[in-house]
Amino acid sequence: MKLVRTGRERGIATVRMDAQTNRNALSARLVAELRETLARYGEDDTVRAVVLTHTGNTFCAGADLGAPPDPEAFVALMREIVTLPKPVVARVDGHVRAGGLGLLAACDISVAGPASTFALTESRLGLAPAVISLPLLPRTDPRAAARYYLTGERFDATEAARISLITLAADDVDKALTPVLDGLRRASPQGLAASKELVTAAVRESFDQYAEDLIARSAALFASAEAREGMTAFLERRDPAWVL
Repeated sequence: MKLVRTGRERGIATVRMDAQTNRNALSARLVAELRETLARYGEDDTVRAVVLTHTGNTFCAGADLGAPPDPEAFVALMREIVTLPKPVVARVDGHVRAGGLGLLAACDISVAGPASTFALTESRLGLAPAVISLPLLPRTDPRAAARYYLTGERFDATEAARISLITLAADDVDKALTPVLDGLRRASPQGLAASKELVTAAVRESFDQYAEDLIARSAALFASAEAREGMTAFLERRDPAWVL
């Protein structure tokens, strides 16, 4: 069964993550299907923009701890979103955790509804938001990033918009997206591609400068004893040994 479902309407392609059994966690398979789907739409002249969304009450629960993707593959997925010559719009009406925030930050425009919550939970697992920093840090308020990277606190869509993690918090996500998608349909393909290059310059520079180091850092953290304890405790639904 496919983990990604697709559709299109008037030049807008929809890419829907549909791995509800593990809350759309980023498994190696889901990452591969997302990369393949996005690359295909990137080359499709009939597609003006892509909407990335989800089924169920979770946009993405972060890495699938049972079958995690290779860090290089996940970085390649985020880079695919950032460098796609078409805008990628995130439609969120559910929970977003850890690596899911990396997907969100890679998107050009993002709208989240009242059911949405966000958290960078890596530090509580003996990890760090390493590779997702590539799109997150250039786009998010630095003081807010410091707080949420370190504490793992949960926050809502209004706060996510305030710190520039998302574009807009809305009571009705689809209503809020209507003028956005209409604007994208009215723009020329060349105009969109050139404009996206301008607004993603800092994010693309982040990938070019830091991706290799952060991939290595992520792999080292995942292989550490503390991370093994953190992930085991998470799966066993208990506090890890270091909690005071």
